[in-house]
Amino acid sequence: MRKNRLLLAALLVLPVLLSAKTTTIYHTSDVHGFFYPHKGQGGYAALAAVMEKGPEKYLLLDSGDFANGTAETRYSKGFKAATIMNKMGYDATTVGNHEFDFKSAGFAPLIGQLNFPVLAANFLKKDSMQYPPHISPYQIYDVDGIKVAVIGLANRTPTNPADEYYFTKPFDALEKALNEVEKQHPHFVVVLVHDSIADEKHGQQPYTLEIAKKFGGRVHVVLGGHAHQIIQNRRENGVLFVESGSYLKNVSKVTVETDDKTGKVVSSRSELIPLIIAQTGEDKEIKKFVDDLREPGIDEIVGETKETLEKNPTVKDRLDSPLNDWVADLMQAYSGAPIAIHNNGGTRVTLRQGPTSRRDLVELHPFDNEIVAVTVDGRFLKRFIKTGFAPRSLFTYAGLDITYKTDKKGRIRDISILHNGKPLENRKMYTVVTNSHIAYGGSEGFLFKKIGDDKKRKIGNKTLRVLVEDAVREGNTKAPQTGRIRQI
Repeated sequence: MRKNRLLLAALLVLPVLLSAKTTTIYHTSDVHGFFYPHKGQGGYAALAAVMEKGPEKYLLLDSGDFANGTAETRYSKGFKAATIMNKMGYDATTVGNHEFDFKSAGFAPLIGQLNFPVLAANFLKKDSMQYPPHISPYQIYDVDGIKVAVIGLANRTPTNPADEYYFTKPFDALEKALNEVEKQHPHFVVVLVHDSIADEKHGQQPYTLEIAKKFGGRVHVVLGGHAHQIIQNRRENGVLFVESGSYLKNVSKVTVETDDKTGKVVSSRSELIPLIIAQTGEDKEIKKFVDDLREPGIDEIVGETKETLEKNPTVKDRLDSPLNDWVADLMQAYSGAPIAIHNNGGTRVTLRQGPTSRRDLVELHPFDNEIVAVTVDGRFLKRFIKTGFAPRSLFTYAGLDITYKTDKKGRIRDISILHNGKPLENRKMYTVVTNSHIAYGGSEGFLFKKIGDDKKRKIGNKTLRVLVEDAVREGNTKAPQTGRIRQI
């Protein structure tokens, strides 16, 4: 009797399965120029090997931040990233904040190298209020008879000023794009965005998750990035949210089933596929292609790192890490300033013990940031530090001792800030040193825009990355004791 019931149940389900058609989407984000595997994982050759296993027809989408992060991208101003993405056959990407690493002058030439659409419904030329060349709000694809609408949303905080461009409100742009694509009756809609559902900053929740609340039933999948998070099978109001991490260590495989008769979405799910070479293998053609893109001389060893300097905090209830403390100390020692500020996002990877190459150092800090001293009062400095809790700390400091408490909901309260054992004084002036990106108000350093340029001065001729290389060459790589930002 039980077998008969099971057989009947299977027969009832079978027609539903047979009438549904599956569409596959591969998703990457925040690749940052990591073309090659690291410690046996990652890279485009492994990604190509995964996609070769089927299905034959699919979409390959990227959520941005492809332009910079390694020697290959930095020295080519992103052009080598465009070259390999064209070779891989990407169907679309969107505009990440690091697409402006080579300033506004470098943005248009880079985007112009791509042989596939760059989707950004909220991104316009300021002078004409029209979409820039090579930018479209959306694209509709036919994937084995299924119409898929992909709408892009650019990140609104470029790493460098983008004064000739205008970022509209993302929901207004999304509403307008949806109204247009819905006239073409797609089977389902994907939003490709360089923002995350897990990127709380300055006490503000990210807007991305609100897409489900405002557009549930009209949007079916949101593919995000920016925060370097891995998020799979997160559903809100019928919308599937997916994020694929960073540095091409993994790829997300998203499958959407649509009913053949009604055309409506039956189900959707995502699967994270780690690009572990021993499991995926590597496509020989793509491997040779990316190997030919290697920057000459970049793998030369410049010194020995004596002990691993971890990028992330290593002790519970401490928000500073050995690597970021070390970088702050290098700036303070070089400048002689009493206080140094380092943005933790500026150091991209952990500095591992052992022989260290120039590639390692470019991947650690791929930017050409100079060292800048800024004169601020205590009131500004206290506000800057408090704003930098999100609730993780966006910054690390040398010359300051910061303690805090948390309430029952985990929110940070009662921040104490000491300099030389004394509380900061509101009206007292302090000299702080930081990198030029923060000093001139870039990204999380936006408060420095309020400080006049007459209170800022360049220190020496070395970039932050040169300071790091000098320290490695000289063997100055002992991990500092953490605890500069700690919970009590």
